[in-house]
Amino acid sequence: MVKVVEDKRNEFFGRQELKIIVDAEQNPSFEESTKIVASHTKKDESLIAIKGVKGKFGRRTFLIKTYVYDSQEDKDKVEPKKEAKEESTEEKKEEVPAEKPVEGVEVKEEIKTEALKVEAKKE
Repeated sequence: MVKVVEDKRNEFFGRQELKIIVDAEQNPSFEESTKIVASHTKKDESLIAIKGVKGKFGRRTFLIKTYVYDSQEDKDKVEPKKEAKEESTEEKKEEVPAEKPVEGVEVKEEIKTEALKVEAKKE
Protein backbone atom coordinates (compact mmCIF):
# COMPACT_ATOMS: atom_id res chain seq x y z
CA MET A 1 0.00 0.00 0.00
CA VAL A 2 1.31 3.45 -0.97
CA LYS A 3 -0.34 6.61 0.31
CA VAL A 4 0.81 10.13 -0.61
CA VAL A 5 0.72 12.38 2.46
CA GLU A 6 2.27 15.49 0.94
CA ASP A 7 2.92 16.46 -2.68
CA LYS A 8 4.57 19.83 -3.35
CA ARG A 9 5.95 21.28 -6.54
CA ASN A 10 9.19 23.26 -6.23
CA GLU A 11 9.76 25.13 -9.49
CA PHE A 12 12.95 26.81 -8.26
CA PHE A 13 14.78 23.47 -8.02
CA GLY A 14 12.76 21.73 -10.75
CA ARG A 15 11.46 18.95 -8.55
CA GLN A 16 8.45 17.38 -6.92
CA GLU A 17 8.74 16.96 -3.12
CA LEU A 18 6.87 13.94 -1.78
CA LYS A 19 6.10 12.34 1.56
CA ILE A 20 4.78 8.83 1.09
CA ILE A 21 3.58 6.27 3.63
CA VAL A 22 4.39 2.67 2.70
CA ASP A 23 3.15 -0.50 4.36
CA ALA A 24 5.96 -3.08 4.65
CA GLU A 25 7.14 -5.89 6.91
CA GLN A 26 10.67 -4.45 7.26
CA ASN A 27 12.16 -1.00 7.02
CA PRO A 28 12.74 -0.48 3.27
CA SER A 29 16.29 0.36 2.23
CA PHE A 30 17.05 3.43 0.14
CA GLU A 31 17.25 1.26 -3.00
CA GLU A 32 13.88 -0.35 -2.27
CA SER A 33 12.40 3.07 -1.49
CA THR A 34 13.70 4.40 -4.81
CA LYS A 35 11.96 1.55 -6.65
CA ILE A 36 8.70 2.16 -4.76
CA VAL A 37 8.74 5.88 -5.58
CA ALA A 38 9.70 5.22 -9.22
CA SER A 39 6.79 2.81 -9.70
CA HIS A 40 4.37 5.24 -8.03
CA THR A 41 5.47 8.37 -9.94
CA LYS A 42 6.33 6.60 -13.24
CA LYS A 43 9.73 8.38 -13.31
CA ASP A 44 13.22 7.01 -13.89
CA GLU A 45 15.07 5.86 -10.74
CA SER A 46 18.06 8.08 -11.56
CA LEU A 47 15.87 11.19 -11.09
CA ILE A 48 14.84 10.24 -7.54
CA ALA A 49 16.66 11.31 -4.36
CA ILE A 50 15.54 9.65 -1.13
CA LYS A 51 15.98 11.98 1.84
CA GLY A 52 14.82 9.69 4.62
CA VAL A 53 12.93 6.57 5.61
CA LYS A 54 11.37 6.64 9.08
CA GLY A 55 9.27 4.16 10.97
CA LYS A 56 7.83 3.88 14.44
CA PHE A 57 8.30 0.96 16.78
CA GLY A 58 5.59 -1.66 16.48
CA ARG A 59 4.11 -0.31 13.25
CA ARG A 60 4.44 -1.63 9.75
CA THR A 61 4.14 1.78 8.09
CA PHE A 62 7.14 3.84 7.02
CA LEU A 63 7.38 7.47 5.93
CA ILE A 64 9.56 8.07 2.87
CA LYS A 65 10.70 11.64 2.17
CA THR A 66 11.87 12.03 -1.40
CA TYR A 67 12.57 14.48 -4.22
CA VAL A 68 11.69 13.60 -7.81
CA TYR A 69 13.57 15.80 -10.27
CA ASP A 70 12.43 16.81 -13.76
CA SER A 71 15.81 16.15 -15.38
CA GLN A 72 19.26 14.82 -14.57
CA GLU A 73 20.70 18.34 -14.93
CA ASP A 74 18.36 19.65 -12.22
CA LYS A 75 19.38 16.83 -9.91
CA ASP A 76 23.11 17.34 -10.56
CA LYS A 77 22.84 21.04 -9.71
CA VAL A 78 21.19 20.47 -6.33
CA GLU A 79 22.17 17.07 -4.96
CA PRO A 80 25.64 16.58 -3.42
CA LYS A 81 28.04 14.21 -5.12
CA LYS A 82 28.83 11.03 -3.17
CA GLU A 83 32.32 10.66 -4.68
CA ALA A 84 33.32 14.17 -3.64
CA LYS A 85 32.45 13.52 0.00
CA GLU A 86 34.44 10.29 0.12
CA GLU A 87 37.52 11.89 -1.43
CA SER A 88 37.44 14.88 0.90
CA THR A 89 37.32 12.68 4.03
CA GLU A 90 40.26 10.62 2.78
CA GLU A 91 42.26 13.78 2.11
CA LYS A 92 41.55 15.09 5.62
CA LYS A 93 42.82 11.88 7.17
CA GLU A 94 46.07 12.13 5.23
CA GLU A 95 46.62 15.80 6.14
CA VAL A 96 46.86 15.18 9.90
CA PRO A 97 50.39 16.21 10.86
CA ALA A 98 52.60 13.84 12.82
CA GLU A 99 53.31 14.66 16.44
CA LYS A 100 56.54 16.65 16.82
CA PRO A 101 58.48 16.28 20.07
CA VAL A 102 59.64 19.42 21.85
CA GLU A 103 63.34 19.52 22.66
CA GLY A 104 64.23 19.33 26.34
CA VAL A 105 60.73 18.18 27.41
CA GLU A 106 59.95 14.57 28.19
CA VAL A 107 56.28 13.51 27.92
CA LYS A 108 54.99 10.29 29.39
CA GLU A 109 53.23 7.86 27.05
CA GLU A 110 49.97 8.05 29.08
CA ILE A 111 49.72 11.79 28.55
CA LYS A 112 50.34 11.41 24.80
CA THR A 113 47.48 8.93 24.39
CA GLU A 114 45.09 11.11 26.42
CA ALA A 115 46.00 14.16 24.32
CA LEU A 116 45.39 12.20 21.10
CA LYS A 117 41.96 11.09 22.38
CA VAL A 118 41.01 14.69 23.17
CA GLU A 119 42.13 15.87 19.70
CA ALA A 120 40.17 13.06 18.02
CA LYS A 121 36.99 14.08 19.86
CA LYS A 122 37.37 17.69 18.73
CA GLU A 123 37.51 16.69 15.07
